[in-house]
Amino acid sequence: MGSLEKEVTVAQNKRYGTIGEPEPCTKEESERTYLDERIAVPNTGSPGFSFRKLWAFTGPGFLMSIAYLDPGNIESDLQCGAIAGFKLLWVLLGATVLGLLCQRLAVRLGVVTGMDLAQICRYYYPKAPRWILWILVEIAIIGSDMQEVIGTAIAFSLLSSGRIPLWGGVLITIIDTLFFLFLDKYGLRKLEAFFALLITIMAVTFGYEYVVVKPDQREVLKGMFYPYCSGCGSPELLQAVGIIGAIIMPHNIYLHSSLVKSRVVDRKQKQEVSEANMYYMIESSIALFVSFLINLFVMAVFAEAFYNKTNQDAYDVCQNSSSPHADVFPSNNDSLSVDIYKGGVILGCFFGPAALYIWAVGILAAGQSSTMTGTYAGQFVMEGFLNLKWSRFYRVLFTRSCAIIPTVFVAAFKDVEHLTGMNDLLNVLQSILLPFALLPVLTFTSMRPLMCDFVNGLIGKIVAILLIALIMAINLYFVFVYIPMLDSIPLYVLAAVLLFFYAVFNLYLVRLCSIYLSVVNYNCPHSMGMLGVATCISFSKCKTIQGTVELVSLTFLSCCQFLALDVLPGTWGRVSVLGEAPTVLI
Repeated sequence: MGSLEKEVTVAQNKRYGTIGEPEPCTKEESERTYLDERIAVPNTGSPGFSFRKLWAFTGPGFLMSIAYLDPGNIESDLQCGAIAGFKLLWVLLGATVLGLLCQRLAVRLGVVTGMDLAQICRYYYPKAPRWILWILVEIAIIGSDMQEVIGTAIAFSLLSSGRIPLWGGVLITIIDTLFFLFLDKYGLRKLEAFFALLITIMAVTFGYEYVVVKPDQREVLKGMFYPYCSGCGSPELLQAVGIIGAIIMPHNIYLHSSLVKSRVVDRKQKQEVSEANMYYMIESSIALFVSFLINLFVMAVFAEAFYNKTNQDAYDVCQNSSSPHADVFPSNNDSLSVDIYKGGVILGCFFGPAALYIWAVGILAAGQSSTMTGTYAGQFVMEGFLNLKWSRFYRVLFTRSCAIIPTVFVAAFKDVEHLTGMNDLLNVLQSILLPFALLPVLTFTSMRPLMCDFVNGLIGKIVAILLIALIMAINLYFVFVYIPMLDSIPLYVLAAVLLFFYAVFNLYLVRLCSIYLSVVNYNCPHSMGMLGVATCISFSKCKTIQGTVELVSLTFLSCCQFLALDVLPGTWGRVSVLGEAPTVLI
């Protein structure tokens, strides 16, 4: 054992980043929120449930839920309904529940530490991985913004009966973004109310389509609670994995961990922290239930009206209805192919012009509501990872420019099918980038010195690990589906290189995460003082989720190399030392 202790001492002296004196985060940084305003929580004087307190905590969850209702989700819903009917409603329900569990991790991290996920990544990860993470999350945000631009452009085209070209609708999105920047000057509560209005518009418009089409309610319930897909093949499987990629978005986890900082919570009081977690969980559950109903409306409408239909069926009906968009459907007997543009057209053909225009209003609300939350996510991510403070105007200019430039070229030089086809690829992109949000949030919420009594329990860890494993499996499936579609050697080489670096970086994050998941007991002597690095982690106190096991010396040394943690005795405060600098989190 003497040799091992010597190796541990050597490992301690090898700095993982630069370890210096702790630098407490400033009050300005810890209290920064999406507006320079914090909502006070009323003191009801009773420990039980209070609707007044729930109302005070209501807001962040509904802003978060908007990502579950963006044009990418709507396109995934309608395609799933048209291709698989009601058979995959249970996948939509399951994906929403899994999304709620992910948001719960983000909420707990933000409430307990008072910092968002991007900020904690800055303090805990070394410089190179931190920059890589930031770039990947920015790509996810830009991809999401492209979906919002596409949805808004298509909505304008439908509302104007094609008079506004798609490229014109893309350019209009520049103006509407400036409108939102003007709107958020009116205060936090008014902004949250406006987003609630947009969600209400989506619920009313898509609910109208649901009432008009009148889906079979027995089939709806069967599809929701009977987890089986009879006669399903590759197309249905692709739609199922697409639902998960569209529902759970990486930037939304970073966003939610920051939004919860907008309420005043005394984090030195365990009761208040626990109470905040409870109310945020209730609010998030309500918000995601509403989002599930809206997604259900869309999927059920297209399952009832257009499942097992052919292009010829749509062509004949649209020709007889004198629709100005009738030529979008070819005259053949192939299975009906729909997207958010054709979806509005076919609703107008089958159920009248009102159905088309109401659909377009719903798509417009979906695109507009997602615009500003994407802006906030980008701002939080940039400030958190880089400590770089841009004004919201420049942040919008950066994100929207990156989104508009490729989108306007596709809209100008290609047809609407290429534009809506980008939505499918962007859903795949979100799924591919999802581990870069799930792995960090699982890592940090599993650190007892960081989360204390609110650290992930065994069941929480197992569920999170299974979710990450599911996402990895989905990504592998996408690789096997899309790589054979590449038709040139340079593209194959590029895909192989990107896949290699993607796998390596995922393994790096998994390795760090596995260390925190394995080590659950930090009862080490503090012989080096309150800020001393961990000098021992007893084998007998290291456990994995599979049971108590002895860790091999390599993992043990990795613990000592990557973990330099201590707990302030007798307080809710924690001092953590890992990565570039130790930080007093409370």
